[in-house]
Amino acid sequence: MVEWVLSGFGDEIDDDPRVQLAVLRALGASHVEVRSAWGVNVVDFDDELTTRLAVALTDSGTAVSAVASPIGKTDVHGDAGLELARLRSVIALSQRLRSRYVRIFSFYRPAGVGAEAVRDIVLRRLRAFADLAEREQVVLLHENEKDVYGDVPARVLDIVESVGSPALRVAWDNANFVQVGVRPFSDGYAMLRPHLEYLQVKDARFADGAVVPAGEGDGELLETVTALRDDGWTGFASLEPHLADPENPAKTGPAGFGRAARAFAALTAGAGITLR
Repeated sequence: MVEWVLSGFGDEIDDDPRVQLAVLRALGASHVEVRSAWGVNVVDFDDELTTRLAVALTDSGTAVSAVASPIGKTDVHGDAGLELARLRSVIALSQRLRSRYVRIFSFYRPAGVGAEAVRDIVLRRLRAFADLAEREQVVLLHENEKDVYGDVPARVLDIVESVGSPALRVAWDNANFVQVGVRPFSDGYAMLRPHLEYLQVKDARFADGAVVPAGEGDGELLETVTALRDDGWTGFASLEPHLADPENPAKTGPAGFGRAARAFAALTAGAGITLR
């Protein structure tokens, strides 16, 4: 039997990490992906918040799958030194929370500027990120966010192959690929599978770009998880539902998170995968 480790972006549930962790545990998740807590993004955490979060994690018996930083979700022509310093602080947080993974992005470019025009600067910046990660013995997970340099499979492959670091791997997001017109499994899986380290779970529709629970969109989730199973992949599957709560559009909320978790559990169970 194949087992994957279930995690999730806790801040989509609630700002209070104790609520986040209680809901995740109730849904069967043993880990949390930390993006923010008490309304504070990880890049702005101080020692006091870090300690408070570490205590909450210990009390709930929950571990951290990754620190979901916003590093690289900035203008490619912004202050390189500042972004590297921000990454250094997030890595320190990940080490305090005993997580070896830090999510990053590959920069936005100005309107009207083609991807090729910024390729060299993107690769230089990500090489500097990877050098730091290698020294600190953490792994950076590049997310294929819409409109960053690495938003389509060919450019994600360009990043990981050109940087060529064991400290830079792929966080695979089916929904994000759909939102840039890519059929994730058909167009990208074979290309990126050698570099795929971490699964971010959400789905989306081509028709309107709307995010939906796993298996309810065009993200080829069933094909993806089945192929990963057959490849012998084991790792973290992290729920990032993006299902707006009508009473709080900025959050998925506990009910929406539960809906997303149940959809993914049904999908994986049908493929013979156990989540723990």
